[in-house]
Amino acid sequence: MSAQTYLAYDYPMLSVFWSMLLFFLWIMWFILLFRVVVDIFRDDTMNGWAKAGWLVFTVVLPFLGVFVYVIARGKNMGRREMAQARAQQDAFDARIREAVSDQGPRSSVDELARLSEIRARGDITDEEFSKAKELVLTGHGPADGSGTTSSAYGR
Repeated sequence: MSAQTYLAYDYPMLSVFWSMLLFFLWIMWFILLFRVVVDIFRDDTMNGWAKAGWLVFTVVLPFLGVFVYVIARGKNMGRREMAQARAQQDAFDARIREAVSDQGPRSSVDELARLSEIRARGDITDEEFSKAKELVLTGHGPADGSGTTSSAYGR
């Protein structure tokens, strides 16, 4: 019945370091594995058989498959990721432009209503409100697209 108990001070500091290093490398390998699998599906230049072959290679022989893929096709992995990010950003920008263009130009009545709401919230003073109102009514405000009063009430 003499079971040996290990306490925290029985585990040497160098062993803690090596355990943490191995755990970190193991996690990094999993991240690399998932990036390779995502890149296999992202690549439009490969046909279906090539994708299936690389996928089987990385699943059956994971360490060797990942390292061979990174050596053989790793040069363009970053380019494909950047191209996808750029395409997503362009789609997002196009959607924003579409949403903004759907609203159309604002009339001076819309601008005055917006000014009134801003003043009611207390974001601008009465003096700033009257200056911005004069600019909108004279046609020099954001209603005509010049944006000269954006500093007056566009906080």
